[in-house]
Amino acid sequence: MSGIALIVCFVIAIILMIVMISKFKVHPFLALMSISLVLAIVAGIDLSKIPAMIGVGFSGTFKSIGIVIIFGTIIGTVLEKTGAALKLADMVVKLVGQRRPELAMLIMGWVVGIPVFCDSGFVVLNSIREALYKKISASPVAMSVALSGGLYASHVFIPPTPGPIAAAGTLGLGGNLLLVIIMGTVVSVPVLVAVYFFSKSIAKSVTISDKEADATITASYEELLKKFGKLPCGFLSLAPIIMPIIFMAVGSVIDVLAKQGMLDKAALLPKIFLFLGNPIIALAIGVIFCVFLLAETKKMREFDHITNESLKIAGPILFITAAGGVLGNVITEAGFVNFIKENASTIKAIGIFFPFIISAVLKTAQGSSTVAIITTASIMGAFSADNSLMHTLGFTSEISAALCVMAIASGAMCVSHANDSYFWVVTNFSKMSADQGYRTQTAMTFIMGVVGMISVYILSLVLL
Repeated sequence: MSGIALIVCFVIAIILMIVMISKFKVHPFLALMSISLVLAIVAGIDLSKIPAMIGVGFSGTFKSIGIVIIFGTIIGTVLEKTGAALKLADMVVKLVGQRRPELAMLIMGWVVGIPVFCDSGFVVLNSIREALYKKISASPVAMSVALSGGLYASHVFIPPTPGPIAAAGTLGLGGNLLLVIIMGTVVSVPVLVAVYFFSKSIAKSVTISDKEADATITASYEELLKKFGKLPCGFLSLAPIIMPIIFMAVGSVIDVLAKQGMLDKAALLPKIFLFLGNPIIALAIGVIFCVFLLAETKKMREFDHITNESLKIAGPILFITAAGGVLGNVITEAGFVNFIKENASTIKAIGIFFPFIISAVLKTAQGSSTVAIITTASIMGAFSADNSLMHTLGFTSEISAALCVMAIASGAMCVSHANDSYFWVVTNFSKMSADQGYRTQTAMTFIMGVVGMISVYILSLVLL
């Protein structure tokens, strides 16, 4: 099969996948696998090749990024269970001050959202938000929007959250997560600025009464602190996040110096730093600091339980990512990439907006940012592969691949609404109605996605 018929089949396959996930509540893993199989058969791929094709697409994901996702999830879970996430939040409030509550919530969410899922992060930090707005009579709506936006920005843009890690691995950047972290940090800055001003302005038109705000409060901030006991020290709370970044940074510097002939990679010291700077080893060091964190908070007995809980969280993400790899393999073998190459001038005109559009459609239709990111990345393929969409669109360098990750992440924000669990977490814990949720959470995520994509486009003009 070739030409327009192939494109039609691909579009129908994506629509069916979205319907299966959003309408019939089929798990994304099963939806991706079944659609990949059907698409392979309909596209006319030799039946004898399909099983091996599925196996290669599935196993390739685990080989490239599986361990990194698991380590990142363990770090996030430990920070949440030990109270380290609350400690980081306290540090942000002290740094920013209570006179700027929206800014405090924004930065707090952004920092905590780097290792912790945005849903969990909002639940954990909501008590701080409630205690702070009561103490200084700030707008609860503005603070909710700022906290939600801060969490969401780092959730989609910055590893070690699973979405950007999976996208980085699929696009061929699994060995250079530091570049994705740096790019995610840069792109998130204008997005956070937009969220800050939106939170300030929306509070004037959307309000909730104190009675509504207090109606379902389950725990005060003080009660939450009692649950954790004494919070861990600032260094150990930050170390599981910052130490992997430091080691990856040092490893990247050593690699650059070696490529320029200023260092010998074979020498003992550079070899050690390159080893420690590998994302798998760097995140393993982060997990080691998590052990120190558990020891300080006297929760070592819970380590096995926390690890099991982390694996339960990481498992579905790993399987969805692997299923996305299968879909990407089928798309390549079916000839879709060759058709794009034949019409490259049209597609190239869209450029960096192409992955953004695909991701935005998937996000809006089925609700999950992580699924949207993983699926879009699988469609794009690795920048180093000659038969991938990345190569066809001219994204053949690490910088272009990192920008593509950011474009996909920006699309995965547009938009959070009723089919997204995070929408209901934010509205319910903020005591807002669904209508108010559309005016705040949905509008905010649309603005975040658009601002993020504009930032990516501007960066692409400068860097590419």
